[in-house]
Amino acid sequence: MTTAASRLVTRTRASPVGTLRLLADDSHLRRIDFAHSRRRPELPEDAEADDTGHPVLDAATHQLDRYFAGRLEAFDLPLRPEGTAFQLAVWAELRRIPYGVTTTYGRLAVSLGRPDAARAVGLANARNPLSIVVPCHRVVGADGRLTGFAGGLDTKRRLLRLEQPGLFQKA
Repeated sequence: MTTAASRLVTRTRASPVGTLRLLADDSHLRRIDFAHSRRRPELPEDAEADDTGHPVLDAATHQLDRYFAGRLEAFDLPLRPEGTAFQLAVWAELRRIPYGVTTTYGRLAVSLGRPDAARAVGLANARNPLSIVVPCHRVVGADGRLTGFAGGLDTKRRLLRLEQPGLFQKA
């Protein structure tokens, strides 16, 4: 929920994995959506378009550009995702997954102290409002296969390949 003093600003940005839509308030990044995703939420009615001059969006754009160029492994942005306490805990845990490393929903559940909650972790992962910056693409199925991703499995594969160039090469 925004306050009267907090305006929402959006920016659309081309990337190697498709067009990204960023949403920020005056001081925090709130969302990164894949424009091609069927599951992307509608923008708030009061969101204004801004292509330059917004410090949070400028920083996010700069860091995303560096990430896609292979020159940034960890984002340092002020984030304000909206979710339940459990979702926020899952998203915080996602940020602890190192660049170039994958984990499973089950391992995330264990790290949260909820070893029987792999399915709930998966649902929280699917609702991650800050794709790429909160690296839900680094979570794979128990058998190592790629599973659902808001940007699509091809996008997930491309992000993982960016971080681990030899990951999907055949021997």
